[in-house]
Amino acid sequence: MDLFLQNQKQSAPLADRMRPRTLEEFVGQRHILGEGKLLRRAILADKLSSSIFFGPPGCGKTTLAQIIANTTRSAFCRVNAVSTGVGEVRKLLSEAEHRQKVYGQATYLLLDECHRWSKAQSDSILPAIEQGVIRFIGSTTENPMIAMTPAIVSRCRLFRFCPLSREDIVTAINRAISDKERGYGNLSVEVQPEAMAHIADLANGDVRAALNAVELAVLTTNPDADGRIRITLSIAEESIQRRAVRCDEGEYYDMLSAFCKSLRGSDGDAALFWCARMLYAGVDPRIIVRRMIVHSSEDIGLANPMAMQQAVAAMQALEHIGMPEARLNIAQAILYICECPKSDSVTRAAEAAFFDAEHCRVAGVPTHLRDTHYAGAERLGSGRGYRYPHDFPGHYVPQQYLPDELAGREYYHPSDQGGEARIAAARERRKARDAAEGAPNGEKPLGEVN
Repeated sequence: MDLFLQNQKQSAPLADRMRPRTLEEFVGQRHILGEGKLLRRAILADKLSSSIFFGPPGCGKTTLAQIIANTTRSAFCRVNAVSTGVGEVRKLLSEAEHRQKVYGQATYLLLDECHRWSKAQSDSILPAIEQGVIRFIGSTTENPMIAMTPAIVSRCRLFRFCPLSREDIVTAINRAISDKERGYGNLSVEVQPEAMAHIADLANGDVRAALNAVELAVLTTNPDADGRIRITLSIAEESIQRRAVRCDEGEYYDMLSAFCKSLRGSDGDAALFWCARMLYAGVDPRIIVRRMIVHSSEDIGLANPMAMQQAVAAMQALEHIGMPEARLNIAQAILYICECPKSDSVTRAAEAAFFDAEHCRVAGVPTHLRDTHYAGAERLGSGRGYRYPHDFPGHYVPQQYLPDELAGREYYHPSDQGGEARIAAARERRKARDAAEGAPNGEKPLGEVN
């Protein structure tokens, strides 16, 4: 081996040196790589079709692609979406086509961070995928259904990679400690059980984060009197101080969706957890409070109008007090919203009214409802027949307020929840009175001007 290449490999990070080289060494993802699974069979038979590997960082996507490169009889090219342009890709495709025609050899094209490619870049490889010139392997931490062009996704098989279990991470750490060629097998390293558990727990399924913590701990800990490097819990806590929480675009929307559904589902514990999870991951708290204000009308409405006041108060507290103190105000509003009776009557009423406003043809405002605050309004008949509610008992008088084309239309149907039950009862009483008295519809628009 070239001396400089050997020095480069020895100075590489532990996580890079310890990448599994075969399927037997690969850790985790048994749901797609276990014995008899499709992906495993395709790799062993060297028949893997164009695929996209997606999942959180440090779970083995790039490593598996490298294992494919080590085992396939096909050519293997690896590029990065951040640094590779259309021109370079076209050159690779031309070389792949030449190999196929002259030698009958297939070519794998691994594209790291494939979600970063633009539509133009993605379109440049579509013909090559369709014609079988290349077998495309995309690797991404994003949800490909959201972050990638549909044309690419439709031509690939999707394989979801999951965060590694604690047991998988412990296995990877033990291998790194005992491996004499690539790890610390030539050193006397002992990772105490509680230190191992702490690193495996806070790595949160990311084996790269776990191995980086082990490497930092080993390189910064002096051997004791008998030459043994002992990694204690306190050392482990210094080496990996904060749990890694993934929050890319797809994960962000998933957590926000879980938060909103928890509010709607009256589960205060879950709503608090997802709020805390998003705040811990760095989500702007104003986004969370805005959703609470929306949900106070969307899912509660007049069943308890105080819900909106609580949500708006939380927004004001956030603006005037700031974090982290305002998280108590946010938590209070979350719990209040969750404990409120639920109703989507306001949402349904608004959607129906906006639908009619957009699609129904209306001749104009009924005469008795038209503006009278200008000279000459009386000559036009504006306001004629209008009945002033405050002149009648109970400050109410039956009267048509909708345009003639929509007369009798009802948008708001109060539920039997909370305050809406009282609203429903009051509306029924008004309807009964209207029916008994015979509600006038106001005068029809005049056909001509006086």
